[in-house]
Amino acid sequence: MELLRNLTLILLATTIVGHYSTRIGIPAVIGQLLVGVIIGPAMLGWISLTHVLESYAELGVIILMFIAGLESDLKLLKRYLKPSVLVALMGVLIPVIGTYLVGMLYNLGMVESLFISVIFAATSVSISVEVLKEMNALNSREGTTILGAAVVDDVLAVVILSVLVSTTGTAVGDSAAASGGLLLTTLEQIVYFAAIYFVVRWVAPYMAKIGDRLLIPMGQTLMAIILCFGMAYVAELVGLSDVVGAFFAGIAISQTSAKSTVDRHIEPIGYALFIPVFFVSIGLNMDFNGLGKQLGFIVVLTIVAVLTKLIGAGAGAKMAGFSLDSATAVGAGMVSRGEMALIIAQIGYTAKLMSPVRYSAIVAAIIVATLLAPFLLRVTMNRAHRGEIDRSKVRPVE
Repeated sequence: MELLRNLTLILLATTIVGHYSTRIGIPAVIGQLLVGVIIGPAMLGWISLTHVLESYAELGVIILMFIAGLESDLKLLKRYLKPSVLVALMGVLIPVIGTYLVGMLYNLGMVESLFISVIFAATSVSISVEVLKEMNALNSREGTTILGAAVVDDVLAVVILSVLVSTTGTAVGDSAAASGGLLLTTLEQIVYFAAIYFVVRWVAPYMAKIGDRLLIPMGQTLMAIILCFGMAYVAELVGLSDVVGAFFAGIAISQTSAKSTVDRHIEPIGYALFIPVFFVSIGLNMDFNGLGKQLGFIVVLTIVAVLTKLIGAGAGAKMAGFSLDSATAVGAGMVSRGEMALIIAQIGYTAKLMSPVRYSAIVAAIIVATLLAPFLLRVTMNRAHRGEIDRSKVRPVE
């Protein structure tokens, strides 16, 4: 009964707020995030983030990233691979340096400062994906670069986190054991990415053919979901985020004859239930209790988190040959931390890499940065689009 009540309230609120957000020109995802803040522990306290809601939210982000992969152009992803790597590298390096300095400024100690820098190095592209979809810009050069960079960024964040845990010898395990585990995890991840080629080339087309022959409704869609969940599960097993597996599963299905059928069937499944719950769940993590004394730390950390990602990822795009407006849009698309940062923060908290006193403040900074990200992306993408139109009107003097 509690689950039904919570789902009814979430879906009713997100439907109304999403409608009016879109009507006044605000990304619908912003309204959904704010719904979580308003009805959650931070304000009204009507709903708290239960284990069941967390499971729904996890399914939501997996389906969202599967849809992103399904609607992505593989040729464009290959074309913008170099810019994506540059954006990811600079988008990790600058935030790591910036947030580490903030930690040292507040006398947090080297290990805790390092861990906070890893938290804010991560990018959650799921919210950017939703904004890009609303703007029909998912397959633009900026959108494609953001998607590619997010995958590389995720791998880099996992590697840095693994190294940090292994070298500090925390509650996760002693340094020697963790170092051996790091080597094994790295090898497993290499094998995983190598296996993606075989999935795209042979496994996905074969599963699509099986789905077409099944004597049940939506056979191809069911096979696609099996591939999506399977690749997400294996990604988690090898130490990657499940969204990486879901994204590549979407790309694999996009190369088959089942693409249009699956796309038509999967969106209602995601957007009718799971995806709204995911966006609301981010807001449900916000809690204002005891944050008054750390307001200065939250403000400084949020500003640094936004600016370092914007500048770092934007600089990577500029180095790759993007115009200033386009590079800024790419940087804005990497600002959102969302579930990736929250997951890493939880890992560090469990491993005693950060103090309980700072944990709530860091979660607050993650959520505020995530709330700001869609606004930044919409503004910068509009500016980049206007710049392209203006440049196309310019004719050389003969």
